[in-house]
Amino acid sequence: MEKLCYKTLEEKGYDGYLLKEAPERVLQFGEGNFLRAFVDYFIDLMNEKAGFDSKVVLCQPIAPGLADMINDQEGLYTLFLRGQENGQKVNKKRVISCVSRCINPYNDFDAFKACAANPDLRFIVSNTTEAGIAFDPACKADDAPASSFPGKLTQLLYERYNNKLPGFIILSCELIDRNGDALKKCVDQYIELWGLSSDFKTWVEKENIFCSTLVDRIVPGYPRAEAASICEELGYQDNIIDTGEVFGTWVIEGPQSIKKEFPVDEAGLPILVVDNVDPYKKRKVRILNGAHTSMIMAAYIAGQDIVRDCMKDDVIKGYMNKALYDEIIPVLTGLEENDKKDFAAAVTDRFANPFIDHELLSISLNSASKWKARVMPTVIEYYEQKKSLPKVLTFSFAAFLCFYHMGTELRDGALVATRDGKEFLIKDDAWVLEDFLALKDADDDTLADSIIANEKMWDKSLKELPGFADEVKADLKLIATRGMYEAMKEIQA
Repeated sequence: MEKLCYKTLEEKGYDGYLLKEAPERVLQFGEGNFLRAFVDYFIDLMNEKAGFDSKVVLCQPIAPGLADMINDQEGLYTLFLRGQENGQKVNKKRVISCVSRCINPYNDFDAFKACAANPDLRFIVSNTTEAGIAFDPACKADDAPASSFPGKLTQLLYERYNNKLPGFIILSCELIDRNGDALKKCVDQYIELWGLSSDFKTWVEKENIFCSTLVDRIVPGYPRAEAASICEELGYQDNIIDTGEVFGTWVIEGPQSIKKEFPVDEAGLPILVVDNVDPYKKRKVRILNGAHTSMIMAAYIAGQDIVRDCMKDDVIKGYMNKALYDEIIPVLTGLEENDKKDFAAAVTDRFANPFIDHELLSISLNSASKWKARVMPTVIEYYEQKKSLPKVLTFSFAAFLCFYHMGTELRDGALVATRDGKEFLIKDDAWVLEDFLALKDADDDTLADSIIANEKMWDKSLKELPGFADEVKADLKLIATRGMYEAMKEIQA
């Protein structure tokens, strides 16, 4: 079978959009599945629909990577976006042609530095994992390259400055809060560590825009189990096939002038350029993540294993919808009502994705800190605004207690529990598991009082929340007498 390349597509009469030649306007740190299914997909659409006419040169942030495989296919790869939209199954395919090449700076540092001399280069994009934006004082200015991503970026910026060229719009996509600010801080630290000039520091400040961004798309990546059959159907060998969910949104904090150069509106893309990314981060945490965390432990005890099947059960789906529309959205501030409701409706489609087996147990990892970050703020704000407790979200805390209380012993850093005679593992920080294990023989009231009063888990907020302990105890009693599934049904009635 012929490998994917421009010649192969030409010979097969491919009639989709392709951009074979264009200036390299984007440098991308990261060549992995996420950026190729997200940023590069959007750029490919901007090329087709808005005349962006830009190629993306990829750069491996670490020594091992996909450079050889990407270059072997002339930057081409097939992307499948699969999922559910408006209740309908979707599986759409696109050959992405915006990537020009991939550089491995550990093998060819000169090629990396040469990017700084390209006057067409305007955008820098990165996703180097959560650990990627970190200051490493061991990095030196003359390393070839610096080991850290911010170190490499500082080297590139300094080379750009010495070439007397304009700076960049820098779009950080790492999954940390205020990612652009964190990246800028690291660059400033390298400028100081390496003793670079004050003129250069001023140039970095005035000529470059460091944007914090919020990215949202689940990307399963290379479909290993299906790859052979997919290639057979495609009629060519593609070794870097990528898959992602249909839903995707990108929120960029920066001046509106960015859109004059980055034509997201003309291409009709789900990309927003805003003054403040924080309300959108809050929307994602409270609605998407909050729905997950408030539902999955109760659903698991009720007998479910994957998210998609939960959406097929009217009781569990109703439980989630009550939490979303009656408890989370009404107290979520900073965004328009329609914006919040549209995002919540998309959550239902995303959870029902027929192509992703999203296991409840995998989502349950570190549920103590997740409940604190994703659900607790809504519970507190609901009480402050309504002077009553949200029934479903409060019940979700009782479900959390039940789930962890099922653990009977510690084994290999996890609590061992059983459901229907089969073992499963509860995973969290060691101290959280030890605190629950110490209560394994406690009755429900003692369990609730002890965990609610655990200031290391919750600070003082839960203990001081009027009526919370009594409500949780009542929910535990309901679960004990009716069973989890019937309790979920009753709590939303």
